[in-house]
Amino acid sequence: QVHLVESGGGLVQPGGSLRLTCAASGSVFSTNSMAWYRQRPDKPRELVAFLTTAGVATYGDSVKGRGTISRDNAKNAVTVLLQMNSLKPEDPADYYCNTYPITGAYWGEGTQVTVAS
Repeated sequence: QVHLVESGGGLVQPGGSLRLTCAASGSVFSTNSMAWYRQRPDKPRELVAFLTTAGVATYGDSVKGRGTISRDNAKNAVTVLLQMNSLKPEDPADYYCNTYPITGAYWGEGTQVTVAS
């Protein structure tokens, strides 16, 4: 059984910071690269960053230099964090975590990030 729960979103001022947390249970998550994705209104879902099981991180252009992805593995579970700094007006979106690449149809509810003064 797999389960994804994203949290940590909220309202932040431009230039502020947020730390998003993903609690993923299921061996499919602990044994694969994990990623954060986001979906902005009327836009397709896009990759924000991913992290391999070996700890190698890759960032999309949208957060390069402003974000840090990390993970903490446990047996058949993993916690994936995304620290986002210097938030911009174009960052508001629903943020989701999942494997990279996507291996199944299951998605969590996501966590919403809003950037406003």
